[in-house]
Amino acid sequence: MQKIKSLMARQGLKSPQESMADLSPVENLRMPSIPSKEELRELREQPIDPQAEQEMIESIEEVYFSTDSFDMVQHELEKLPPELNLQELEEYRDKLKRQQAAVSKKVADLILEKQPAYVKELERVTALQTNLQLAAVICTNARRQLSMAKEGFTEASLGLLSNQRRRQLLTGLLKSLRTIKTLQRTDVRLSEMLEEEDYPGAIQLCLECQKAASTFKHYSCISELNSKLQDTLEQIEEQLDVALSKTCKHFDVSHYTKVQLAYTLLGKTQTAMDQLHMHFTQAIHNTVFQVVLGYVELCAGNADTKFQKMQYKDLCTHITVDSYIPCLTDLCKALWEVMLSYHRTMQWHEEQDKHETTPTTDGGAAAESDESVVDRSYVKKKLEHGLTRIWQDVQLKAKAYILGTDMSNFKYDDFIVVLDVISRLMQVGEEFCGSKSEVLQESIKRQSVNYFKNYHRARLEELRMFLENETWELCPVKSNFNIAQLHEFKFMGQCRSPSVSPSKRAASSTSTAQDELSLFQQYLQEGNPFELHAENKDEETEDVLASNGYESDELEKSVYQDYDSDSDVPEELKQDYVDEQTGDAPIKSASRETIRSKKKSDYNLNKTNAPILTNTTLNVIRLVGKYMQMMNILKPIAFDVIHCVSQLFDYYLYAVYTFFGRNDMYESSGLGLISSRLRTTLNRIQENLIDMEAVGENVTVHSAAEDRKEKVPSPHLSQLVALTNAGTLYGLAQRVVATESLVFLAEQFESLQSHLDTMMPAAKKPFLQQFYSQTVSTASELRKPIYWIVAAKAIDYEQMLLLMAGVKWDIREIMSQHNVYVDVLLKEFEQFNQRLQDVSRHVRIPLPVSNVLWEHCIRLANRTLVEGYANVKKCSNEGRALMQLDFQQFLMKLEKLTDLRPIPDKEFVETYIKAYYLTENDMEQFIKNHREYSMKQLANLVNVCLGSHINKKARQKLLAAIDDIDRPKR
Repeated sequence: MQKIKSLMARQGLKSPQESMADLSPVENLRMPSIPSKEELRELREQPIDPQAEQEMIESIEEVYFSTDSFDMVQHELEKLPPELNLQELEEYRDKLKRQQAAVSKKVADLILEKQPAYVKELERVTALQTNLQLAAVICTNARRQLSMAKEGFTEASLGLLSNQRRRQLLTGLLKSLRTIKTLQRTDVRLSEMLEEEDYPGAIQLCLECQKAASTFKHYSCISELNSKLQDTLEQIEEQLDVALSKTCKHFDVSHYTKVQLAYTLLGKTQTAMDQLHMHFTQAIHNTVFQVVLGYVELCAGNADTKFQKMQYKDLCTHITVDSYIPCLTDLCKALWEVMLSYHRTMQWHEEQDKHETTPTTDGGAAAESDESVVDRSYVKKKLEHGLTRIWQDVQLKAKAYILGTDMSNFKYDDFIVVLDVISRLMQVGEEFCGSKSEVLQESIKRQSVNYFKNYHRARLEELRMFLENETWELCPVKSNFNIAQLHEFKFMGQCRSPSVSPSKRAASSTSTAQDELSLFQQYLQEGNPFELHAENKDEETEDVLASNGYESDELEKSVYQDYDSDSDVPEELKQDYVDEQTGDAPIKSASRETIRSKKKSDYNLNKTNAPILTNTTLNVIRLVGKYMQMMNILKPIAFDVIHCVSQLFDYYLYAVYTFFGRNDMYESSGLGLISSRLRTTLNRIQENLIDMEAVGENVTVHSAAEDRKEKVPSPHLSQLVALTNAGTLYGLAQRVVATESLVFLAEQFESLQSHLDTMMPAAKKPFLQQFYSQTVSTASELRKPIYWIVAAKAIDYEQMLLLMAGVKWDIREIMSQHNVYVDVLLKEFEQFNQRLQDVSRHVRIPLPVSNVLWEHCIRLANRTLVEGYANVKKCSNEGRALMQLDFQQFLMKLEKLTDLRPIPDKEFVETYIKAYYLTENDMEQFIKNHREYSMKQLANLVNVCLGSHINKKARQKLLAAIDDIDRPKR
């Protein structure tokens, strides 16, 4: 205890009592004085009321408990009232004393309570003092020992270690400096790698340099190097973008692989794909603009027009007609290169996907593949979406070019080439992205409709000129002639698929296996589908014309001897002209006797069975082929084309009818030469196609109405064609050539019906069916009216009537000799037969034609006989027997001249002659049943045959019945 007190005295510490004594009087007043032992004893002895004591403490003002400097004396003095009252002061003093006593008691209790802790703490302080003294001794000893170690060890040994550490630091610094020097020189190597197009290597090197630079970023020189490397990396990206744009026109696998690897190293695979599509769009625009600009400047020569500043659409309007097709071809070639590059780009990515999706066992690679899967998915979707976008851009560029020039005055072959090129382009689009190319179809349809209207109008005018200058001479073609041999119909044999362009059909005919390949497969490595036009221009020449239109005399005999050998004649030709007459299947082979027996009525034997057609017919067939080519390439205008094709046939049919078949005597003949169907067809053609107002010479341009634009003036027969010469049977050769060429044309139309039907839209097929049933099938019906004119003039029927009028029919005895008029009539037929043979030496007369001619002549002769018999004033039974004798003689001789069986209108004459034997009742029934006879002929039967046997009233009754029958006809 004494030691602690002495330690406290050394440190200036005081006991609590001493400390309290040192306080200033003011502080003594502020602090409640510590009670003495006596006071404490008194306090303890006082009765303790804790509640009262607590209330006393709480009654003390708050200001006494403040921690700041507080002058309680001043406080109490200030509280004194102005007038002092001793009693009050004493009471207030006593209150303060009581409060002080309560506080003192409270403090005393607290001191007593904390006394053990205070003692314990004092002991700890004393122990601490002892420990500190011990520590001071230890430190003194340690310092002495360290001083000895410093002198004996540190200055020598640790000095060596310090030098070694400095050496290592300097060695690392030298290495860093060398690395920095290498980094400073990398720009030269980077430039070399960029020139070598080693973009992945350059990027890899640049990234490594950046990584190394970040290691030495604490050097001040590295900050400049970092910015330089960043500039270099940006320069590499720019060159990489240029390299990426080059793949849009000429795709190279190795080049594109380097570019993609470089973008992968940069972590910009998706950005590269976005840039690639932008470059493709730009490549399409730049390519077409440069192609068109080149042709425009070439054609413009030294013109000062600023073509380069023009918009592409405006530039297309400056393309000339001569340069249109070459420019279009080059345009499509350039666009093909762009699309092929895109196609090969997609192929490259598909192959990469297959390669990268192979399973891996490396877990790290699997984790890394998540990002690559996202990139591949993005690239795949972007490429698939880009197909339609690229093709849409191509269509819009092609559309602007197509509509930039008016094609209405193009040559047909040139326009077909345009259609072919666009058709091939649409095929490319379909294979490229499955598009139906609505934009291209609509634009080419607009041009096609505009072109075709003008073209068809010009062709109709041209056809009218041909018809008006046609002399209807036979065009010598080979016996095996077929429309498929004409260039215009080559497309039908090369490919049956109407959706494929002619150029492809010409190219693909060489290999069946190649047909199955798409254009992108065929021309993946080399070649261009739009180069075929230049290659296919030199086509083989046609071989359809015969070396000599007329067979020599030596051939005439061999043709007759080998008549049954028709192996060189196509089946269609062997069948058509025979079926025209009988409708039966043709006889494939016949004996020589049969052929010889038919020699008298078949005028084909001295000619080969070559088709009968004219130059105009051949021209119409070629036109049909051209129209079908256009229709084949461009389906949307198929109906318009077929309608125009029908107009070609209509106009040809109408021309043949007006030249050779129009005659006002048809109706009066009573033969029904023109069927109601043929008459309806002719009226329709005249109403819809023939411009009747243009017949006059003084027709002004302003008189043409809107509906006349589609009409053509009626053609006029050439003055070189003579139809009034009896020696040529009134132009029979020209009539045969004209009529049979029409029949041949109809046969060709029949053979094309199935192909036209596939081209025709479903809604318009009834038009095609009606055209064939109402127009094409009526071509052979023109034979009757056309050849009837020849038959009506070839025999002198008026002379026969005069000779019959001179015969006496009221004879009283049976005659065994026929009348002279029969011989005269047969002589006329013999002359007619000879004329037919003369004509057949120049023009082959087919069997149906000769049969129609003989049928008309015999019908007219038989009707002339009936008319002659109807002119008889008196006739006996013997006279009626003479009529039968004359007619039988006529039939017997006639059957030797012709093979036509049965003899036409034979019953017409026989029935009339037999009517002379009828009674009154039978005659009335005969009149009702036989309306084919004229009123005059029936009246003659009543007057001459029954006149002497019936009374006047009965005769009047029969004549009235005849008049009733004839009344509806009037």
